[in-house]
Amino acid sequence: MDIIANYGTTLVMIAAVVGFIMAYGIGANDVANAMGTSVGSKALTIKQAIIIAMIFEFAGAYLAGGEVTSTIRKGIIDSSAFVAIPESLVIGMISALLAAGVWLLVASYLGWPVSTTHSIIGAIVGFALVAVGSEAIQWGKVAGIVGSWIVTPAISGFIAYLIFMSAQKLIFDTDSPLNNAKRFVPMYMGLAAFVMALVTIKKGLKHIGLDLGTVMGYGIAIGAAVLVALLGKVLIARLKMDPAADKEMQFNNVEKVFAILMIVTACCMAFAHGSNDVANAIGPLAAVVSIVEHNGEIVKKSSLVWWILPLGGLGIVIGLAILGKKVIKTIGEGITHLTPSRGFAAELAAASTVVIASGTGLPISTTQTLVGAVLGVGMARGIAALNLGVVRNIVVSWVITLPVGAVLAIVIYYVLAAIFGLQV
Repeated sequence: MDIIANYGTTLVMIAAVVGFIMAYGIGANDVANAMGTSVGSKALTIKQAIIIAMIFEFAGAYLAGGEVTSTIRKGIIDSSAFVAIPESLVIGMISALLAAGVWLLVASYLGWPVSTTHSIIGAIVGFALVAVGSEAIQWGKVAGIVGSWIVTPAISGFIAYLIFMSAQKLIFDTDSPLNNAKRFVPMYMGLAAFVMALVTIKKGLKHIGLDLGTVMGYGIAIGAAVLVALLGKVLIARLKMDPAADKEMQFNNVEKVFAILMIVTACCMAFAHGSNDVANAIGPLAAVVSIVEHNGEIVKKSSLVWWILPLGGLGIVIGLAILGKKVIKTIGEGITHLTPSRGFAAELAAASTVVIASGTGLPISTTQTLVGAVLGVGMARGIAALNLGVVRNIVVSWVITLPVGAVLAIVIYYVLAAIFGLQV
């Protein structure tokens, strides 16, 4: 307790710096995933994607990032084990943030799309092991996360495969792609609006205390779907397309419609991602601030200090702008060749999986969801359409994220404990 009394302000300042580093890593890695398909399919340039993501990610983080945050992210460790030693939790959370942030920066530099959620969870598990022992860790939740490495990409990959194959059968493999696009694309627009509305309601608005409930949420989503489908039908009917054009030209025109759809879905995903994943950076930071403010008392929920959300949002935006290009290229170009229709299938599948996960409580990583969806689109064209070397590197990076985060956190925890005179 003397450590908190004597070094409280210093600890908060250190936590703010490492929280910013973590948010920077989230921007460089996770945010890049939301925009990768748009860039890979040439719907957006990298510069345009970064500008759009900066706006919507910051809006999601700042407007819907949450007034109140759980002290322990995802309930991975039992906070009651730290009641007698709150200084260990403070130094542990700082260690976890720095460990996860460093790993995200390394992975981003290498162009590996890893999970920010799994990075911080691995780091929290690491410091908890040396601070209080394995009994404080909720191993069932950790096992659920490991299981999600397989389940999440499989679900999103399957959905992406179905969406892409349906577009092929209904539009691209027909004698008149343009006429069929006018008939069926409004349906895809409606489906996209339905899923995106649900993602925003479930992942975004609930963070500002606007819990609309299941019936109201689905009602709004259905209304949005109908409205967008009708609007899409009117707009597509107005498009000047030469029905006598050869198939190649017809394909290009259809792809242009899907490109516009992709940009809209990417904006919604960026907003939802900002509102949800900023908690990976600000959750542990808020825990440190709360414990110091309460003189060592650990509270389960704590109101955010005014400067925490802008710090997280700013870190995400700067990380994306400076270091996001490599992961964007891996997702958009490295796994398989994407066109706007393929990218749209992947983006919509990823959003659908997020909705399914929200409803079932399945632990989820937006990174793994999107990578799985891109793999599903690639598989629809056969295994030869995939760059298996890139896929292997991605899978390896997923597997090592938890242990790397844990080891780094343990090392940093021992260093900080020595500096502040904490007995381990």
